[in-house]
Amino acid sequence: LKLRQKSLKLRGMVMRAGWQMTVQLTSRRWLNLQEYQSKKLMSDNGVRVQRFFVADTANEALEAAKRLNAKEIVLKAQILAGGRGKGVFNSGLKGGVHLTKDPNVVGQLAKQMIGYNLATKQTPKEGVKVNKVMVAEALDISRETYLAILMDRSCNGPVLVGSPQGGVDIEEVAASNPELIFKEQIDIFEGIKDSQAQRMAENLGFVGPLKSQAADQITKLYNLFLKVDATQVEVNPFGETPEGQVVSFDAKINFDDNAEFRQKDIFAMDDKSENEPIENEAAKYDLKYIGLDGNIASCLVSHLHFTVNGAGLAMATCDIIFLNGGKPANFLDLGGGVKEAQVYQAFKLLTADPKVEAILVNIFGGIVNCAIIANGITKACRELELKVPLVVRLEGTNVQEAQKILNNSGLPITSAVDLEDAAKKAVASVAKK
Repeated sequence: LKLRQKSLKLRGMVMRAGWQMTVQLTSRRWLNLQEYQSKKLMSDNGVRVQRFFVADTANEALEAAKRLNAKEIVLKAQILAGGRGKGVFNSGLKGGVHLTKDPNVVGQLAKQMIGYNLATKQTPKEGVKVNKVMVAEALDISRETYLAILMDRSCNGPVLVGSPQGGVDIEEVAASNPELIFKEQIDIFEGIKDSQAQRMAENLGFVGPLKSQAADQITKLYNLFLKVDATQVEVNPFGETPEGQVVSFDAKINFDDNAEFRQKDIFAMDDKSENEPIENEAAKYDLKYIGLDGNIASCLVSHLHFTVNGAGLAMATCDIIFLNGGKPANFLDLGGGVKEAQVYQAFKLLTADPKVEAILVNIFGGIVNCAIIANGITKACRELELKVPLVVRLEGTNVQEAQKILNNSGLPITSAVDLEDAAKKAVASVAKK
């Protein structure tokens, strides 16, 4: 599974502020499934995919290749990052995707994959450890098309999007040949109609028996989309083989986090092995953590940590720290339904990070009681014996009560009147050290 949302908010922050920084990409807000998990989900729901097995040892990969009994085999390293085909292993092997007709070669390649780190354009420099490989039947593709089902806010429901030009970046097709993009708005209560599936199959260029086969696969993909509470199912390529089969060769599935309570089996498959330990720890308390590692040439280079509630507020806080000569180390989003215990856990995470030289708390209490935040802050400061400067800016619901809690705590907490004041004081507190 390749998640499009991954790090988009950080990417936007970096582009907007022009920061010269290395960004630690995270995707903790969204479910992570490996490719083999997504393909099994599709296969279990009647969507045709390549035959495959999963192996976590070289011997298992060899046996899987023999069991496939295929003319050609594709071996794929299973990590969440894209660009696997052009990646490099620290074993010396080049490429995380290999084609071969010899099962013995599969075993040899798997030895150089499993247990080694694969570095791609989307991973950290050191790469990501490969724990499993997918051994699949390699199929020839005689024609590639594009198909997606997504929730479209402007249509108040799901929309089918397709193009006869698949296997390429769909955004490029939309820009250069917009007439080759076809859409079908679906009534979420009535569901997809056979006429819509048939029309989309025809627009994608399927003819004869393949048209009906493609329409059937489109319907099954839509049913999967609804069943798993997906926000997007994107198949590229949605292709046909010389043997006359319509196959979903590669797919991206995005899930609605709010549906976790009724999609427990799917969310239980969440692969957290590639996350930083601090991300997994934060997630236990429903906190969103994003790490930043900067390198600004200045005598005021500092490492700040800030705790906020809300992604937009986080971006603004990140920007203003930078503009005042500071350097964000990371941020931790408390979210709108924060409880006192979560504030304590947030501080526990922050103080465990040796990079953190100051903490800036920036809260706008539109949907959270500022007094809850204040109580959590004072408890954390006392129990954790906070050793770094702490600057707090609170605004919103019950802010007067919150200020009283902080002022009467007897703790060395610096209050700020607004966000800019908070950033200046946080940067200055590090400069004094």
